[in-house]
This record gives sequence, structure tokens and C-alpha cells, in this order.
Amino acid sequence: MAVDKKELRNVYITFLEEDIIKEIAKMKGIDNRVAMEIYYKSKLCRQISSGEYGIEYMDCKYLANDLIENESELFV
Repeated sequence: MAVDKKELRNVYITFLEEDIIKEIAKMKGIDNRVAMEIYYKSKLCRQISSGEYGIEYMDCKYLANDLIENESELFV
């Protein structure tokens, strides 16, 4: 049975996105729904979806912190 690498990547990214959203909510003390809206509006989301720079293989806590620091305009 061969592993479909594209499907495996999609599953990995789905879990990564969930973890990033949870971390944003935890770090900022906000509701998960609000954190999800912020994440999906972010440049980070687009970078992860496109596979840009291999960023999707970084730690979710690092990525959440990076989004908070570099995309602060999303938190108003």
C-alpha cells in the first residue's frame, strides 16, 4: 500500500493549523473562533498553504508567536 504524499501533507497541515490557532488563542487569551479568524487572514496561513519556504515544518508555538509579533495589525 503506497502512501499518498499529497494527502499526508494535507493532514499534517490541518493539524498544524489547529495547533497554531490553539496557541494564538492561549497566548493572547482570546476565543478559538477569534484566533481562527486571525489565522486565516494572516500571511502565515498563505505561506503554509503554498508550502512557501518549508515553513509548514516549523514548530506551531514558534509560528504562532511569529504571527503575533509580525502581524499585530490583525489583533485590533
